[in-house]
Amino acid sequence: MSSTGTATDPHRKTLRGPRFWLAPLVVVTAVMSALGYFYLASMVSPADNLREFPMAIVNQDVGDVMPGDDEPRNLGNEITAAVLDGIDPAEIDMQEMGISAANSGLDTGSLYGAIVIPSDFTKRTSILAQGSVVPGDIEKPIITVYSNPRTGTFATGIVGMISDTAMTQVNDTVGEQLTTQVTNTLAETAPDLQLSGGSLLTLQEPINVLNVEHKPLPDGTGAGLSAFYFTLLLILAGFTGATIVNTLVDTALGFIPTEYGPLYINKETTRMSRLTVLFIKWGIIVVLSLIVSALYLWIATALGMPVPRALLMWEYGALAISAVGITSVSVMSVFGSAGLLVNLFIFIVLGLPSSGGTVPIEAMPKMFEWLSTFEPMHQIYIATRAILYFDGHGAAGLTHGVAMTFVGLGVGVALGAIVTWLYDRRGFHRSAELLADGSSSVADSAD
Repeated sequence: MSSTGTATDPHRKTLRGPRFWLAPLVVVTAVMSALGYFYLASMVSPADNLREFPMAIVNQDVGDVMPGDDEPRNLGNEITAAVLDGIDPAEIDMQEMGISAANSGLDTGSLYGAIVIPSDFTKRTSILAQGSVVPGDIEKPIITVYSNPRTGTFATGIVGMISDTAMTQVNDTVGEQLTTQVTNTLAETAPDLQLSGGSLLTLQEPINVLNVEHKPLPDGTGAGLSAFYFTLLLILAGFTGATIVNTLVDTALGFIPTEYGPLYINKETTRMSRLTVLFIKWGIIVVLSLIVSALYLWIATALGMPVPRALLMWEYGALAISAVGITSVSVMSVFGSAGLLVNLFIFIVLGLPSSGGTVPIEAMPKMFEWLSTFEPMHQIYIATRAILYFDGHGAAGLTHGVAMTFVGLGVGVALGAIVTWLYDRRGFHRSAELLADGSSSVADSAD
């Protein structure tokens, strides 16, 4: 009886202390506060956080002679200059380039959109000005704004916002100039002729702006979100899978007890070294990564999600799951139970908002741009997006994503192997600790 009372008293004292009650409250509150801050800060005001948002303007206009002018004029050059002058280069990286370079940028995801002025723009504008006073059918000159749906729905919306602002200003400026020019020409050549109300309305808004998607995504891609959600699945498979493997292996080897309902099982602790146990966990994760990556592809295909490069996606998916899982297990081997929180912050709390899968990195605060340079979820996302949306093109992010995934895998392997080896060398074995009275804590628990 005295033994039981001695063993129980310390626990009663623990329950009375404020630290027992404050610890879970403080930890959970801190984690949830971090989740709330990082998630909301990444998306509440993208317009205010625009930073070097990459777009292109393509001027193919060859120019023509406008009514009342003696010299050829190139409205495309004037519009290009006006657009470039009207934007803040720190917010929008509007790059002047040819059509082939713009298509290449859209094809690899390095451009979110492009404004294209056709070769006959000035000529069509001249015809519109002449047609306003001459009977006959006329068409407005066209400027085409290409968005890139493969970079995400949010990015497409930002392109639309930028283009609407720029094209409204261009339409107003060109319309005012054209109306003044036609009115002055009529006053000189035909003072008795007046423009009709319809002609004035047409001249005041002379440009027809077409919004076109560059290579629209097929059905089943969730409007450009399937790559992000597939990335999230790979991260969860590695992070959550590693946590489950870590617990099950430690339970089977007797390092932690197991509870099945009312049953409490505490197996004899194995004498394996920390490094050996870590290798076992790594091996299980690698096998799981091959299975789970194939399972994800099977489920995605069954649900109608297009996977054009299935073999490549399976290979990279297995690599990503292995990298995240091996690193997660290494962190838990180094930090113990606290490793769960470390993994949560690395892969979820900081990873999701800096992934770029929902809001473009260029529309987030700079902190998230810095996080995206090393956060695993961003690296996995751009590689997954390149495979699913850009035909596995290396320049679309696959090369960078694969390289960074291998770097992360190397860091995880080195961290786990070196630190657990040092623990073993210094005698920090995973065995039952002795209490102050000399009895084993495991033995007491078993009793």
